[in-house]
Amino acid sequence: MKVSRAQAEANRRRIVDVAGQLFRERGFDGIGLADLMKAAGLTHGGFYGHFRSKEDLAVQACNNSLNENATTWSDVIEGTGGDHFARLISFYLSDLHKDEMARGCTLAALAPDAARHGEALRSTFTEGVEAHLGILGRIVPGTTETERRHKALATLCSMVGAVVLSRAVNDPGLAENLLQAAAADITDAPT
Repeated sequence: MKVSRAQAEANRRRIVDVAGQLFRERGFDGIGLADLMKAAGLTHGGFYGHFRSKEDLAVQACNNSLNENATTWSDVIEGTGGDHFARLISFYLSDLHKDEMARGCTLAALAPDAARHGEALRSTFTEGVEAHLGILGRIVPGTTETERRHKALATLCSMVGAVVLSRAVNDPGLAENLLQAAAADITDAPT
């Protein structure tokens, strides 16, 4: 039975969304196409009607996830009251974010994997990093554009690195210390 264009697009969107979550949770090599399609509620045979390859899906899923992450950051900093910079740091370097790999930061979940993939995926990550730096650049302290760019770069590195390490260790206390130390260092707060 042939599906309508609208249904085909909805199916493609569902595959991209599910892949974005599963890739963040398990890595690019941690889920096969058959299981990914099953998780999306579709048959494996329909995959190639939507994507050229798993790498093509990875590019589209990461682009989507990185855009969602940037939107989340914008939503967090656009809340009312308080210091936008401190609010973003508190959100990002939280236990909730650390524990929500499937819905969390694509940079923290997949950047090491992306470094081992093709140019298209690495370009997607480059654009994602720049988008996140753009958001940070609007809210980090600094009097000149150069100072704000440097602070945004250092902040992104510290934030992503802290989440990556906090997810990697099996000691909850150490994981918490990693997040707290990064937050304190980024905001220049005493520990």
